[in-house]
Amino acid sequence: MNVIKGAKIARYAGALRALKEEDRLRGLKARGGVDFTSNDYLGLASAPRMKQAVSAALEAGTPIGAGGSRLLRGNCEEHEQLEADAAKFFGAEAALFFGGGYVANFAVLSTVPQRGDLLVLDSLVHASIHEGARAGRADVRISAHNDPQSIESTIRDWLAEGGMGRVWIVAESLYSMDGDFAPLEDLVTIADRHDAFLMVDEAHATGVYGEQGRGLTAAYEGRENLLVLHTCGKALGASGALVTASGVLRDFMINRCRPFIFATAPSPLMAVAVREALAILQEEPERQRNLSDLVAFTHREMDVRGLRSPQRSQIVPYIVGDNARAMQLASSLQARGFDVRGIRPPTVPPGTARLRISLTLNVGEDDVRAMLDALVEETRGEIQ
Repeated sequence: MNVIKGAKIARYAGALRALKEEDRLRGLKARGGVDFTSNDYLGLASAPRMKQAVSAALEAGTPIGAGGSRLLRGNCEEHEQLEADAAKFFGAEAALFFGGGYVANFAVLSTVPQRGDLLVLDSLVHASIHEGARAGRADVRISAHNDPQSIESTIRDWLAEGGMGRVWIVAESLYSMDGDFAPLEDLVTIADRHDAFLMVDEAHATGVYGEQGRGLTAAYEGRENLLVLHTCGKALGASGALVTASGVLRDFMINRCRPFIFATAPSPLMAVAVREALAILQEEPERQRNLSDLVAFTHREMDVRGLRSPQRSQIVPYIVGDNARAMQLASSLQARGFDVRGIRPPTVPPGTARLRISLTLNVGEDDVRAMLDALVEETRGEIQ
């Protein structure tokens, strides 16, 4: 039988060509230039205290790998210490440590909502939330972004159709591509009105907002109907994710959550690093203040230059629209020494390709001024 060389992979090559024609082909690019793209908001990823904590743990005999799942021999003292400290820090009854934010969202939403329940997802929640919801057993519906009335209407429609289960409302506290905040007080009110659960992904707020960096849900933690995801790979400078919830839901996840049961436990060294990050949040509040000052400075400088910035968080989107132009603009800024990346669909809605400018303590005010001046020069005549 004659086999045409490459026939087996032809459809994959075709898919890549189609992405290239739409200016949506992705590739890996080494880091370089001044950091305006990472989520290392507090500059903890390379902080001396983080390095020293991990080094000391190694010297004390902490293993690099867990060697198994948490339900087997992979459950280490470091995991349990972190979870105890995290529950106390965030004000929750319990916490559970996962290997990453994506798997944590997927794990919770594919496990805890039950058949007959309703999941109402904000339209702009992270891909991991959508994937976890689709993999679960609950009915899934999408509400308009940051629109409490849309959530209410979605719930009422479901009830009118005979829905009988529990309602789950899922949102991010701070959206990763638009830099806008969820109306958390309204979401809590709606959840209470419908005897519903509320799940909030604090990935981009943990460490940055709330007293000592406890996040935007800090005032609500400890409620029986609240689950919160605190990502450890962004402002906390490590990796993994903590889900805070009631002790009952933690135990349910340990017993039923397949991504937890059948996965090798996260490195005990990462548990040490995250625990140190929580201590830094409490002992070095100047990091949070310095970032807040840098964010305010950046938005003032943008206003002066006529750069539109409707949101006021550390995530600054510059909407370009056209995919190719967004990537060209990003490349031009990179060539000038600024690591700014372009974001295209499907990560963002069609027609909203953008630069995602991320503000971290890895840069200073002079860096911000220089980057904004370069952006103005590269977009002369295009500024909206």
